[in-house]
Amino acid sequence: MDYKTQVAQSIKDAIGNDLSLDEIVEKIEVPKTLKMGDYAFPAFVLAKVMHKAPQLIASEIVKKVDQADYEKVEANGPYVNFFMDKKLVGKQIVGQVIEKQNHYGDLDLGHEGNVTIDMSSPNIAKPMSMGHLRSTVIGNSLAELLKKTNYQPIKINHLGDWGTQFGKLIEAYKLWGNEEEVKQDPINTLLKYYVRFHKEDQENPELDDEARAWFKKLEDGDEEATRLWKWFREESLKFFMKIYDRLGITFDSYNGEAFYNDKMQPVIDELKKKGLLEKSQGAEIVDLSKYDLNPALIQKSDGTSLYITRDLAAAIYRKNTYHFVQSLYVMGNEQSNHFHQLVAVLKEMGYDWADEMHHVAFGLITSGGKKLSTRRGNIILLEEVLDDAVKLAQEQIEEKNPTLTNKDEVANEVGVGAVVFHDLKNERLNQFDFDLQEVVRFEGETGPYVQYSHARAMSILRKAGMDEKTKIDVQGLADPAAWETIRLLGDFPDMIARAVEEYEPSVIAKYAIRLAKAFNKYYAHTKVLVDDDEKNDRLALVQSVAIVLKEALRLLGVKAPDEM
Repeated sequence: MDYKTQVAQSIKDAIGNDLSLDEIVEKIEVPKTLKMGDYAFPAFVLAKVMHKAPQLIASEIVKKVDQADYEKVEANGPYVNFFMDKKLVGKQIVGQVIEKQNHYGDLDLGHEGNVTIDMSSPNIAKPMSMGHLRSTVIGNSLAELLKKTNYQPIKINHLGDWGTQFGKLIEAYKLWGNEEEVKQDPINTLLKYYVRFHKEDQENPELDDEARAWFKKLEDGDEEATRLWKWFREESLKFFMKIYDRLGITFDSYNGEAFYNDKMQPVIDELKKKGLLEKSQGAEIVDLSKYDLNPALIQKSDGTSLYITRDLAAAIYRKNTYHFVQSLYVMGNEQSNHFHQLVAVLKEMGYDWADEMHHVAFGLITSGGKKLSTRRGNIILLEEVLDDAVKLAQEQIEEKNPTLTNKDEVANEVGVGAVVFHDLKNERLNQFDFDLQEVVRFEGETGPYVQYSHARAMSILRKAGMDEKTKIDVQGLADPAAWETIRLLGDFPDMIARAVEEYEPSVIAKYAIRLAKAFNKYYAHTKVLVDDDEKNDRLALVQSVAIVLKEALRLLGVKAPDEM
């Protein structure tokens, strides 16, 4: 039920044609406290039209509104406050959740249109750090939200498996490398070489020339360069897959930068043919001054390609292959200029579909206020963070519920879920400092708190001999203590629509926290299992909370244990 539209129609019937239904819907507010009602209409928007004081208009509207569908309608100064019929609305919302189960909140916004999501994209031969977490979990949650709203997401792990860093790595390996050492601990050993290269090249700039020469060999298909590149790539992928398995994240494509190596020349040829390439100090550029952007450097003077050359080839390939209705790039905020250049070049090439490409930007994760950097060796390894989070979860479970049967499995779901939830509860454009102790707390606005609230709801159902799929005949609760929880359950579809529209998973994470808080407050003041006429309706409410919390967590890529 669209209760806001119902309220708007009641106002429209009372005031006639002074405002359209859409205009009234736009003006309706949700009061800050339930004491002020569920919806409020500010009568001062009619003062100029009706030539009356807003307080008088509010009083007149109250007299004309048909109050049969509401608990009450009253004037409060210049506002008309509507109090919904709690029992009727509760019956409708809770009944709908129980009927639809995990499909509650499903919407058809996408009409099965394809959406490509460029996400995660770690660099080969480097460990996955906390810096990679954001792109990975934001992209995954958006994919789940898009599926929920009837889009077809295509998750692409655009691996950083090409570029001048491979020249640097090959040069470093040739200078200081040891095959046995690499085989024993591939990623950390390769990272050690990479960090050393960046320290040494500050004193020996000629190392950069050697690295560029190696990358040119790699682009030209040199046998030794290709052999080393393939080896580094295979070892890295094995390592990445362990992390993705722990996060429960899969991909539809692992086509990284190297995949587009043979697809760049046609793009360069097309740019030439369309008269878009210009020479600048021996390099090839596209002038983007009309977009207030710096020129896009397409090919260096030595003939090597750049990120943007490969990204142009990737965008065109994805459009031709997937026929996307939207193409999302989940990349750090610092990539904004690069993304705008990419879209501008595509538009210059005549590809209007570039308008459907969206940069889903995000802020940095810092540690102690400092930016994480692979080059300088200042990184927090994602694998170690997950290990530590699981360990903290184990300690708390041991303390709170030592007899839990599947302790290790639950600790894993809670620890990993805590790290994912903490990332996603932050609005993606915000920068935040990572503190593991805060993340894995069972109290406060954390993932474990939401998981614990779901487990508590499941525990109540078990005591009543039910689970989340038991069919309950819902009559509706008139209990004012349940109203905040019921209202929040009714908001879930709107929250999903908003999260998709804004590409913002934090909308769902914050919603889950609000619902968990409202439910715990209700449970603290209500004896759910008392045998009386409303027992079934109370259990129906608990069941609805369990269903929606589990689904909200799933949309974030977080598991919901039944016991904790």
